[in-house]
Amino acid sequence: MYVEVFLTVPRQRIERSVFSIRQRIAAAAERVGRRAGEVCLVAVTKTVGPEEIAVLRELGIMDFGENRVEQIRPKLEQIGTSVCWHMIGSIQRRKARDVAAFFDTVDSVDRVELAEVLQRRCEELDKRLRVLLEVNVSGETQKHGFNPESLGSVLGVLKGFDRLMVEGLMTMAPLDAPEVVLRSVFRGLRQLAEAHGLRELSMGMTDDFEIAIEEGATQVRIGRALFE
Repeated sequence: MYVEVFLTVPRQRIERSVFSIRQRIAAAAERVGRRAGEVCLVAVTKTVGPEEIAVLRELGIMDFGENRVEQIRPKLEQIGTSVCWHMIGSIQRRKARDVAAFFDTVDSVDRVELAEVLQRRCEELDKRLRVLLEVNVSGETQKHGFNPESLGSVLGVLKGFDRLMVEGLMTMAPLDAPEVVLRSVFRGLRQLAEAHGLRELSMGMTDDFEIAIEEGATQVRIGRALFE
């Protein structure tokens, strides 16, 4: 009852959305001979409060994506550390210590300088941090991320950062792009991961996650569709 009093999104709506998204994930995986369990649903909860997150957790979702340090504080206080908190946004150097302290994984490491400061903050906190490297596969000038051609040298540098565990890659496809473009971007990230022996692929959001799953995504970031 406590959760129901403070919900801004009706519980029944969330339940219907989660059921629908899980069905779509399973169908997309089945189309290419994969299992639904191979795909982690990361709920992007930057637009809702801890009450909605509590409902999602009750429904079995354990991974939550936030893009601002100041927004995660009250959610951590109510939800705690029994779930996995993903930092999915761009990170300013001055926020790196809080990011290292509050998050379990950083899915948006987009430059070596950021990795360096996260390494130092993790040393101070005596902590290890899982990270994904953001790659600008589409080549859009307004997007963050490593150039695909530089990934090998970047991984070579990051081998010396013992507090950061590089588990995979992340990318964002162009908005409103045709399917052929989406598939090219997602396939490009998968090929990069395979070439460098990385297992995690975070790609696909509300509008394109099914295509991303068909192209090999192991994590999809879903926000809007959970609360519509």
